[in-house]
Amino acid sequence: MVQAPSRRDRVRAATIEEIKGTARHLLVAEGPDAVSLRAIGRAMGMTAPALYRYFGSREDLLQHVCGDIFTEIAADIHAAIHHAAEASGGDMTAKLIAACRAFRGWALAHPPEFGLLFGTPLPGLEVLHEGPESATVVAECAGKFSLEFLTLFFELWTKHPFPVPADAEIDPGLLAQLIRYRDALGADLPAGAVLVFLRCWVRLYGMVSLEVFGHLHFALDDASAMFDYTLAELAELVGLGSPATGGPALGAGGSALPAGGSPLR
Repeated sequence: MVQAPSRRDRVRAATIEEIKGTARHLLVAEGPDAVSLRAIGRAMGMTAPALYRYFGSREDLLQHVCGDIFTEIAADIHAAIHHAAEASGGDMTAKLIAACRAFRGWALAHPPEFGLLFGTPLPGLEVLHEGPESATVVAECAGKFSLEFLTLFFELWTKHPFPVPADAEIDPGLLAQLIRYRDALGADLPAGAVLVFLRCWVRLYGMVSLEVFGHLHFALDDASAMFDYTLAELAELVGLGSPATGGPALGAGGSALPAGGSPLR
């Protein structure tokens, strides 16, 4: 029988969650520079030295906060995929579009957190932008976030493989990097498929980043329709059909459909 945590352990766990929650509140309200152990202690009625019993440094605390945020995004995307699968009978297109929409929706609802994870890294948090071989709490949680998209992509490739560049068609320097990345992931995919996956991520991340950071305001007040075009372009890249003439191939409720309007399962 599993022994229940002691009262002391429960109090410690609750305090850790409160510290991380306070740090995130300061981050959202005042920006990363406001997140100091002194400020957190003041908000919680604790001394800064007392916080060192829970976190070794400000960077250690921020890494745990970032890990929690990555876990939150992954959970939102996972839930969206699950809902889309149930509603569509497992339609791959619906699941992929749901994952992309969930990522955008979370990002637009949490600009400060998005900036912390996907913008310019803070000192001590450069690990967020290192490769999949990184072994930290942040890298572990970021890996779970990435796995939501990787799993969908691998499922699509397994069920409905689509044309990808052969190794000989890829720039040798790029090919070596793609193989290194694939091997670090442990993914059984051709290098050309890894290239397509990265092209999809660059388009999705680029579109969402431009929107979140306000860099589309010079032309657009509402980028929703532009995002739909991006989804249609992503669908083409992974063999899910071409955009309809004059607009993206989107069905009822914003789900992308392959050419002819029939779902790809």
